[in-house]
Amino acid sequence: MLAAAIEVADRGGVEAITMRKVAQELGVEAMSLYHHVPNKDAILDGVVDAVFAAIELPSPGCDDWRDAIRTRASSARAVLSQHRWALGLMDSRRNPGPATLRHHNAALGVLREAGFPLSMAAHAVSLIDSYISGFVLQEANLPVTTPDDVEELAGDILEQLPANELPYLRELITDHALRPGYDHTGEFGYGLDVILDALEARRT
Repeated sequence: MLAAAIEVADRGGVEAITMRKVAQELGVEAMSLYHHVPNKDAILDGVVDAVFAAIELPSPGCDDWRDAIRTRASSARAVLSQHRWALGLMDSRRNPGPATLRHHNAALGVLREAGFPLSMAAHAVSLIDSYISGFVLQEANLPVTTPDDVEELAGDILEQLPANELPYLRELITDHALRPGYDHTGEFGYGLDVILDALEARRT
């Protein structure tokens, strides 16, 4: 049932999750779902927990806390890119499931075992999760998906720039976006490393 609800949401967004549509996905009557869940809210709680379950858990006993957080962040980015409708939903539920609780406990555990004070570990998780969510949302709305798309868009913008104006934007396009081998998808890892480096500096 939860897999069916996720399929519905992947096609039509979270607002598409209704008892009727989930039942149609399963090929059953809507009333039959009430033998398994009390209401739609229970399905929403369940799909959020399923999304958290799909994200790779970091190990609190890892040698390098930054490697563990990078693994979690990369996995979360991949999962949320497949289920972007979950971005707004994940923080809205009042009844977190077991996978959700395990996930948050594991993320905090990595930081606490690395020596972060409790308050700083809480700030770090909030910062990293905001970065992941924001990047996924930004990626979802970008008008480019491949390096060729980036080159085409950057070239179009460059042609429209007034001569001798906006020099820093022109520099960004010509010396960065149009640089051979530039891959905009690599920005995620760079930004994450900046955050982790800053957290490490504060930890020590």
